[in-house]
Amino acid sequence: MTFTPPILALWSAPRSRSTAFLKMMSQRGDRTILHEPFSHVMNFGETSVGGRTVRGERELIEAIREEAAKGPVFFKDTTDFAYPGLLADTDFLKEATHTFIIRHPSEAIASHAAINPDLTCEEIGFSRLAEIYEAVRQATGHRPVVVDSDDLVADPAATVRAYCARTGIPFVPSALSWRPEMREEWVGTKVWHESTSRSQGFAATTAAYTRGPDNDPRLAEFLAFHLPFYEELRAHRLSVPAAAA
Repeated sequence: MTFTPPILALWSAPRSRSTAFLKMMSQRGDRTILHEPFSHVMNFGETSVGGRTVRGERELIEAIREEAAKGPVFFKDTTDFAYPGLLADTDFLKEATHTFIIRHPSEAIASHAAINPDLTCEEIGFSRLAEIYEAVRQATGHRPVVVDSDDLVADPAATVRAYCARTGIPFVPSALSWRPEMREEWVGTKVWHESTSRSQGFAATTAAYTRGPDNDPRLAEFLAFHLPFYEELRAHRLSVPAAAA
């Protein structure tokens, strides 16, 4: 019998195609979907889980556990904030199946800066992403799944199939495409989700950014800081079988 994780998490630095991944997971229809509950608690002081308003990381983790007792849960979150409560909860690091998605930081930084011109180095999030990855590895004794979003765009079916095999969930090919929509939980932060709301599947961006690490010295410094964390995560990325010729 295949093990289906009751809590499946996807952690991401901002602007790394994680919202598109959540959209794919929601298309499956077999899990409760939570959009960025940890960052909402940090940014707004509260979030909603199963119709219940929760405040603080400890209360949020308990609410996720309670929701998972009713049926499987998937949540995705971003590391523009630090989550000390998550890192301190070794039980939650063990009991949830924590997975990760990455994108080259030069692309993520340019995309981020286009929306948040005053972003700070820490908000870019790769150092925090690596910190969560290492905490999960130490708590579980296993290296978590890392999806390279370039693989996801290049071959969505093979990448998602490999992800499903590693996490113990069925592969659902029909979930790889969807209707364009602005989901209700995106409305409050819709500026971050405009591109995904127009999407119909996984695809490379066609946006041209006026600022990026190649022409902005401040962003170049940010890239130099975050690149080693990205490279360490990428060294352990999910192996995706090559498509048949």
